[in-house]
Amino acid sequence: MSTRTRFAPSPTGYMHVGNLRTALYEYLTAKHDGGSFILRIEDTDQGRYVEGAVDVIYKTLKDNGMNWDEGPDIGGDYGPYVQSERTGMFREYAEQLVKAGSAYYCFCTEERLNALHEEQKAAGEVVGHYDRKCRCLSCEEVQKNLDAGMPYVIRQKMPTEGVTAFDDLVYGHIEVDNSELEDQILIKTDGMPTYNFANVVDDHLMKITHVIRGSEYLSSTPKYNLLYQAFGWDVPVYIHCPPVMKDQHNKLSKRNGDASYQDLVEKGFLSEAILNYLLLLGWSPKGEQEIFSLQEMIEIWDPARINKSPAIFDPLKLTAINAAHISALSDEAFVKLAEPWIRKVVKSEIDIDLLCKNLKPRCEVLSDIPERVQFIDSMDPDFDPELYKNKKFKTDASTSLTALKALLPKLEAVTDWTKDSIYEACAGCAAELEVKNGWLLYPLGIAISGQRSTPGGGTDIAAVMGREKTIERVKAAIGRLS
Repeated sequence: MSTRTRFAPSPTGYMHVGNLRTALYEYLTAKHDGGSFILRIEDTDQGRYVEGAVDVIYKTLKDNGMNWDEGPDIGGDYGPYVQSERTGMFREYAEQLVKAGSAYYCFCTEERLNALHEEQKAAGEVVGHYDRKCRCLSCEEVQKNLDAGMPYVIRQKMPTEGVTAFDDLVYGHIEVDNSELEDQILIKTDGMPTYNFANVVDDHLMKITHVIRGSEYLSSTPKYNLLYQAFGWDVPVYIHCPPVMKDQHNKLSKRNGDASYQDLVEKGFLSEAILNYLLLLGWSPKGEQEIFSLQEMIEIWDPARINKSPAIFDPLKLTAINAAHISALSDEAFVKLAEPWIRKVVKSEIDIDLLCKNLKPRCEVLSDIPERVQFIDSMDPDFDPELYKNKKFKTDASTSLTALKALLPKLEAVTDWTKDSIYEACAGCAAELEVKNGWLLYPLGIAISGQRSTPGGGTDIAAVMGREKTIERVKAAIGRLS
């Protein structure tokens, strides 16, 4: 059978980076094998449903190039692909298990279960494990309760002896004592399926061959396998991924307000870089290469190289990967991405192409841009004259005054205001004074920017800002230094 994977998020808000990594691994597994990637929305937990979250899921996947082959918006042979639209079938499958003796009706009230939990707590036992009281009800008692209209859930009947074993592509062979397994609820009192039950039924009906998810589901996998066995269904290939941690002790979590994919984009990280980083967050490629396009990821993907150890989210590594992706952009593509960030602080008319050409090799994250270019429209006129001091060019406030006075008439004489024309004027002035170009150009950059670090040298910045503003600032600098 062709490889079929599914990404089945709950529409509960923004896309957490851990969820996006799972989607990526599922997408790569399908596409590397020439298979299908399915999108399924698991929205049965209406209490956590967030309006607009489904659109966020769509946009996030599309922005990252992970287009699905089947899903709620495009259909497919195994729909519907929204879990709440499939609820009618789950009770039927649960009833099948009851008839087969693999599940049972439980009529225990919430009050009884709460009292049971208190007793377990007082006795130092595992709190929350159901004591299987209704598992022993006779057929007559069950029918009597049903006829009386008593509320009930349907629970899975777990074996009490032996072990349930399964193989995971990452964690290997795992065995769990059946005595540790609780009789989990399959259908709730409102008739809705639990996540664990709906997940298994949907995966089977959609012919999912590979189930990829976080390692927190390892403990639930024996329950899933027992369901597959009870129905007589084939068990999928399991691939459990290590958790994404913010540090050695704390898991990265949407509920704890940790960074989502949308947060990272708003901070100026490129989608391609985020995806590239998530690839490496718990997975190791062969060789030294770390920068990959999505197509390259598909070609090199091997789920067996997923690591067992927790992955620490490293903002510095993400930033380095982002810088590499920015460097690989064409000049035109960088202008398109950078201009909105530039226009946050620069409203005047400037040479945007030249500015971006200088910004690109100096930019790690797009959000760095506003701080780097804000001087263009709002330079502090009273900056510290010590900025003019530079050991390499042997300049200080006094020599800079001399340099700027010599440069001013040369700049005023430039009519074709381009980077090359400005440089020629400055170089000619340096030749006349018999000094190195830097002795003149360094003070020029300080005078028109008010800062040591700028996206480009003095002539570049002058060309970006324009003739009028450059000459105005040089005159102002001369006045302050005199």
